[in-house]
Amino acid sequence: MYLGLPESVRACLFDLDGVITKTAVVHKAAWKETFDDFLRGRDGEGFRPFGDDDYDRYVDGRPRADGVRAFLDSRGIRLPEGGEDDPPDRLSVHGLGNRKNELLLEKIRKEGVEAYPASVRYVRAVRDAGLRTAVVSSSRNCRDVLASVGIEELFDVRIDGVVAAERSLPGKPAPDTFLAAARDLGVDAAASAVFEDALAGMDAGRSGHFGYVVGVDRVGQARELREHGADTVVTDLEELLLPDAADLEGPP
Repeated sequence: MYLGLPESVRACLFDLDGVITKTAVVHKAAWKETFDDFLRGRDGEGFRPFGDDDYDRYVDGRPRADGVRAFLDSRGIRLPEGGEDDPPDRLSVHGLGNRKNELLLEKIRKEGVEAYPASVRYVRAVRDAGLRTAVVSSSRNCRDVLASVGIEELFDVRIDGVVAAERSLPGKPAPDTFLAAARDLGVDAAASAVFEDALAGMDAGRSGHFGYVVGVDRVGQARELREHGADTVVTDLEELLLPDAADLEGPP
């Protein structure tokens, strides 16, 4: 089976939300509700809402608190840091982040979680071909999401928000979480492929000097993904999953 990757690739490092599971849209909705409620309370009904461009530029793919800081900074807003255990109604960086997570979990409970079938097929094909696999996510809910869709066993290594905090790894757009996944797999970055849908993830792939970076375009930002470092862009991983040339030729 042709995987659409250079022959030098020995490991595949997959983002979770938007690449493996259909949770990116749920994250976006939770962020929008969080920030719009905050901005409405701060500025009144004439507030400027949180939009798709804000999500793509400042939040998508980043650790939760980093996303809060980046978005607030873009609006010239300063809030106290607070602590990781801040309640979701506290006006602090961590308070807003915890509010977002509360809304996210509520939406997941109500709507459930789905994996992209083509992505699951692709990961299975990668493993069948003898390549190592890792999931790399800024989410602290990564393990629960994988378990809920029954694909936890498809990944040899998991580097998520919990592991990153334990190891003091900076999140995307820094490459450290992807680099940690490659190290845990025993593979150099140059022999690893990164699969991401977020611009921050593209930046991480480029700055980490990975062997190949695949941009997954679910929202019509192919140009931006390429500008941020994608070697190729697909709308679904199925586009990479083609039969070998010998299979296409048929029997002799």
